[in-house]
Amino acid sequence: MDFINDFILSINDFIWTYILIAMLIAIGVYFTFKTKFVQFTNFKEMFKLLGEGTNSKEKSKGQVSSFQAFCIGTASRVGTGNLAGVASAIAIGGAGAVFWMWLIALIGSASAFIESTLAQIYKVKDGDSFRGGPAYYMEKGLRKKWMGVSFSVLIIVCFGFAFNSVQSNTITAAFSSSFNSNKLLIGIILTALTLIIIFGGVNRIAKISSILVPIMAVAYIVIALFIIVINFKEIPNLFKTIFESAFGFKQVVGGGIGAALLQGIKRGLFSNEAGMGSAPNAAATATVSHPVKQGLIQTLGVFTDTLIICTSTAFIILLSGAPLDGSVKGIELTQMALISQVGSWGGTFITICILLFAFSSIIGNYYYGETNIQFISDKKIYLYIYRILVAAMVLFGSVASMDLVWNLADVFMGLMAILNLIAIVMLSKIAISALNDYIGQKKAGKDPVFYASSIKELGDEVEEWQEDAEEYIA
Repeated sequence: MDFINDFILSINDFIWTYILIAMLIAIGVYFTFKTKFVQFTNFKEMFKLLGEGTNSKEKSKGQVSSFQAFCIGTASRVGTGNLAGVASAIAIGGAGAVFWMWLIALIGSASAFIESTLAQIYKVKDGDSFRGGPAYYMEKGLRKKWMGVSFSVLIIVCFGFAFNSVQSNTITAAFSSSFNSNKLLIGIILTALTLIIIFGGVNRIAKISSILVPIMAVAYIVIALFIIVINFKEIPNLFKTIFESAFGFKQVVGGGIGAALLQGIKRGLFSNEAGMGSAPNAAATATVSHPVKQGLIQTLGVFTDTLIICTSTAFIILLSGAPLDGSVKGIELTQMALISQVGSWGGTFITICILLFAFSSIIGNYYYGETNIQFISDKKIYLYIYRILVAAMVLFGSVASMDLVWNLADVFMGLMAILNLIAIVMLSKIAISALNDYIGQKKAGKDPVFYASSIKELGDEVEEWQEDAEEYIA
């Protein structure tokens, strides 16, 4: 097992160190300038659109609202990466990893906007709702079916199998640490709950996500704010430590900057998924009047995930004085940190948070695989086989080695991101044209409505935005 883990780790390090970090930063900066800083200039608009999606009453039965699509995407984003992943990044890369996590979120949110807007443009009808994502815009926009199939296989393995193993692994580790419970028993219960929800389809997933995500996020943020308030005098030193660890002389001499940068970007991407090609699968499900609306809403998801929830975990750990020498990492470090601040019930609270965070990720991750199974084949038998295999991987992850599971997830995540980043660069002109169309309509005082004819490069491959199509809601 050690040999397999070392082999996977060597592949993992090569992909991230020599290819992906440079691509993520370069492409994120490129999109930031090409969209004229869309992630900052439209920040207020994001909240307005999210409110519209929450309050919409025009959505027909079976359709997925923009808010529900946001919750599916956030359900997948907000999981173990926020609690266990951030803890591991700090334990391995030091406090400086937090800075690099922030930076990749700010830059990467422009990539998140592009990919989610493209997913809306190239979405297809799926009963009363929609489906889409990178595989669909690779086939329809780039006319490269092989590329779409390759991406589909990667995301099925990455999210449906590897990432779901990570989620169940963290849940059972948290329960074992807090209650000394049997990991296999917890794994069996998780597997049963997963099967009940995933056999209910996208609408059940959307409903469960729209309930779990707001509750768990608000509860966790409130606890983090409480800890920040009681440690208010330490906040200036906290920021000083983060920036010194990211750029300081000691870190240059000891190679710490490289470790902080690598861990911050890896764990940041694992958590917020900007540019990875996962969130577009959720973005495509929404019923909206203009693709840019969902692009902006999904961009807000990156900020919510990294700048709020991941930062909450980082502050809890760094303010606690918990050991950062690598002797404790993952969810156990987060539990230890919270217990030191609020008492023994803190460990139980983190365990409950992990259950909600990670379980919502399991069902969100499952859906990403489902929509890509349907891209490859509409035969129901493949979907049923996939559902059974997802359940099996949830059970496997509950008792597997944590290092092996995390490293395997990192490899597939890296390959997926590389393929998606290439595609969205090639199609970025379409998304930017859609953004210009949206801004133009807003300046004219209109509630923007999109038609494929608005962009001359779009042809018959765009199914759902023709002028004779049924009307869309805001």
